[in-house]
Amino acid sequence: MEKMGATVVSNKQVLFRDYVTGFPSESDLPITSTTVSLKIPAGSTTVLVKNLYLSCDPYMRNRMRKPDPLIPATAQSFIPGKPISGFGVSKVMDSGHQDYKEGDLIWGAVGWEEYSVITPIPNLHFKIHHKDFPLSYYTGLLGMPGMTAYAGFYEICSPKKGETVFVSAASGAVGQLVGQFAKMMGCFVVGSAGTKDKVDLLKNKFGFDDAFNYKQEKDLNAALKRCFPEGIDIYFDNVGGKMVDAVILNMRPHGRIAACGMISQYNLQIPEGVYGLSLITYKRIRIQGFNAIDYFHKYSEFAEFVVPYIRQGKITYVEDVADGLETAPSALVGLFHGKNVGKQLVVVSRDLV
Repeated sequence: MEKMGATVVSNKQVLFRDYVTGFPSESDLPITSTTVSLKIPAGSTTVLVKNLYLSCDPYMRNRMRKPDPLIPATAQSFIPGKPISGFGVSKVMDSGHQDYKEGDLIWGAVGWEEYSVITPIPNLHFKIHHKDFPLSYYTGLLGMPGMTAYAGFYEICSPKKGETVFVSAASGAVGQLVGQFAKMMGCFVVGSAGTKDKVDLLKNKFGFDDAFNYKQEKDLNAALKRCFPEGIDIYFDNVGGKMVDAVILNMRPHGRIAACGMISQYNLQIPEGVYGLSLITYKRIRIQGFNAIDYFHKYSEFAEFVVPYIRQGKITYVEDVADGLETAPSALVGLFHGKNVGKQLVVVSRDLV
């Protein structure tokens, strides 16, 4: 960061070049630099923050598409030529907002840049009160992915002790938590992932009862029958596509599916179809999509639930850390090729001074 004057500094940013078809590439996210004032204008209620960590999340791929009037505003498209945005951890540098003061640490929606000027929104920006954990956790375990796992599993799936649970993309930011929440409920849990190392992580670090590499399974239906000979009660879906078809074949009556993400479909021009839908009727299966933002008003409830488990060492969380804003494009693009192990995040600055 180069100082330009007493109150003006350079501000490196990740821009959105243009709408994307197919897999995104680093060239779709060029790095540029502008300037920003370190002082909020008198009378403004905005807040200037210094971004410390940025969260790389699969849903961001949907925001690279051309605008669609049928897609809710929570997933509105990025604007070509402007910085992309997402969730991050930041420090308040200056504030015109009565609820935020210089030095506050927050997590919430910010631009992918060194500094952002934000208008705080209730249930979208949160002060960080538990500072005895790594701040990076607020991009994952204690941030949006944590809320996603909590809301999707407990609110959507309504789990019961002894039920069988399957989690796809289980070593990712959300999946690793869903599996651990399910084990704490006394469920039998199996996860799928795309490499041997990730499968080992699920079984040996996160405590899943079993796991398999979906890329090495010629028949997903057979793989699920092997893991769940009596069927699946709950499926936490992070991938969509062919996996959903195989799961439906293996669901037990009155099973529940939480449709969290569809990462296998995001980069396809023609999404794969799901062909076993008639079984939803016969088996009385409930499938429900959800957005974690719908549950952000329950963040304090979530924190009360999860913080004691973290302090007791009952929850393990694995992060994949990229260092420097210039690494952000490759880190985000890598999500769609399965390069990350655990929660992918970017360190923008470790400087809290």
